Amino acid sequence: MSTLQKVRLDRSRHAAPQVLEKLREAILSLELEPGTVLARQELAEHFGVSQTPVREALLRLSEEGLVDVFPQHATLVSRIDLAAARQAHFLRRSIELEIVHQLAQAAPPGLVESLEAQIARQAALAAAQQYGDFVEADRRFHQLMYEAAGVEGLWDMVARMSGHVDRLRRLHLPTAGKTEAILRDHRAIARAIRNGDATGAQNALRKHLSGTLSAVAEICARYPDYVEAEPQERP
Repeated sequence: MSTLQKVRLDRSRHAAPQVLEKLREAILSLELEPGTVLARQELAEHFGVSQTPVREALLRLSEEGLVDVFPQHATLVSRIDLAAARQAHFLRRSIELEIVHQLAQAAPPGLVESLEAQIARQAALAAAQQYGDFVEADRRFHQLMYEAAGVEGLWDMVARMSGHVDRLRRLHLPTAGKTEAILRDHRAIARAIRNGDATGAQNALRKHLSGTLSAVAEICARYPDYVEAEPQERP
């Protein structure tokens, strides 16, 4: 808990959604590492609220698989569940393959320019090694496509289910060449949409989303305490 940065809540908004948002982001950014104990009283004091919004936020995070609640014992930030990460990746890939296909066939005016602006922002953030902001720009790149396709509600659903794979990506991000690969893939997706190349857009997206899961063994070897080992298949 001592690693959690101090934050100010907006007193004009309900506290519980803000506590949820701040805790989720701290977990996804690995500011709160897997195994960190989350004490309700300490969190309430940290955010300057009662324990009720903290309890509600932890319940939601438990439903998302980001915390493990042990009644009468402790609440911990969960380890990364590889099976859950693979399922979230499958869902996101399935949705986004259809989205880029649709957008390449009929892109709304200004979409490609907005995507290219996000790519330029990501490039600047990568050069400055500002990985937290880079991740936010990456999310915004994809979110723009959901909005353009008229399925922004699906973005919220995918985001709620992607906590484990998002943490894997965060661990993978500082790897040499990773940010460059992301930028290269984003440029290929935007270019294919601009050119009306639906197959090219899908191929670029498929390659883009496969990067982190293809490096799972490497990530597990580097961060064994962060990842829940997958059960071994029986012979």
